[in-house]
Amino acid sequence: MLRFYAWLAGLWLLAAPAALGQSGKFNGLSTDLSNLYRLSDAKSRSISPENPTGGKGQGSRATEGTGKNAARDLGPGWKISPSIIIKPGETAVLADMSGPGAVQRIWMTPTGHWRFEILRVYWDDETTPSIEVPVGDFFGQGWEEMSYLNSLPILSSPGRAFTSYWQMPFRKRCRMTLTNIDEEPMTIYYQVDYVLTDVPADAAYFHAQFRRQNPMTAGVPYVILDGVKGRGQYVGTFLAWSPHSNDWWGEGEVKFYLDGDGQYPTINNTGLEDYFLGSYNFENKKTREYVTFCTPYGGLNQVIKGNGLYNVQQRFGMYRWHVPDPIRFDKDLRVTVQGLGWRYNGRYLLTRDDVASVAYWYQTEPHAPFPKLPSKDDLEVSHYGMYD
Repeated sequence: MLRFYAWLAGLWLLAAPAALGQSGKFNGLSTDLSNLYRLSDAKSRSISPENPTGGKGQGSRATEGTGKNAARDLGPGWKISPSIIIKPGETAVLADMSGPGAVQRIWMTPTGHWRFEILRVYWDDETTPSIEVPVGDFFGQGWEEMSYLNSLPILSSPGRAFTSYWQMPFRKRCRMTLTNIDEEPMTIYYQVDYVLTDVPADAAYFHAQFRRQNPMTAGVPYVILDGVKGRGQYVGTFLAWSPHSNDWWGEGEVKFYLDGDGQYPTINNTGLEDYFLGSYNFENKKTREYVTFCTPYGGLNQVIKGNGLYNVQQRFGMYRWHVPDPIRFDKDLRVTVQGLGWRYNGRYLLTRDDVASVAYWYQTEPHAPFPKLPSKDDLEVSHYGMYD
């Protein structure tokens, strides 16, 4: 019952004055249980392989597609084009729509190696992407092994189903692509739901950025995000973390440097598991095991144990969404996390772990260019048997 009320509270918190367009009418954005009854002039649209333009009345018209053979006795309208195939080295345009409007849901189920499939999103004809993340990491799956993630803005569900409910307003145009840098073709079923409607003047643009360092430099905090210039709010963190030492590895603090902070941050948490809404090592003290958990705003969604043979490392996935508590900045933002474990004599150990991250935030445009993505070799997630 408490969990049910927590979900309701989360839905209500998503409601905001942004739901009023510049005309003062309800623009259909920020919908939740408290305003679902309200009428709006917003126009619902959806892009998928069955309607690649999102045009009104343009769905199910395909005569060619991945389902053509299965539908050979049925004809048009019977699931002829439910998916697309992206060949090695190719970039597919998943969606390209004109605004004003907002993306309300992204759903997809990609095959292949998720670290080698790069999701990019461009707002209003910009030349550098505002979202540039391997597709698995964007949906909280950093180790190319499926874990179930049940949160307010991101879901990962049985059958490799990925869903995003991050609201993404745009004024002129939204262009979404997926690039396959693998050596094998991939198949993807997908759907992008959006509305055409007025966008408030104070609506910022959604951003997401990936980084990885393997190994971390001992004594140097890992940078989740820096170089952000402009005004906005930080809304989420996903970390994929693989310790390279024994004992507890998550003593490091997450720090937010805001608007000209120098050596010392404005916001400083008390430890890695504390930031991700856990405590005391994510440990069940009776069983002496890690406990996975998912809440609307944070959790430890994945624990991968070594198998005693070739897959020797433990790996973890964790998320924190700042939906009720966005971290606002006016000029600039930098986010870091320390690598800290324990030595035998009660002193901190400066760790050299394998860490990958996704930072999620809204800001005004233009944004600063992102750092170059790691090379394919540096993106790789190695598993024995994965690349056989």
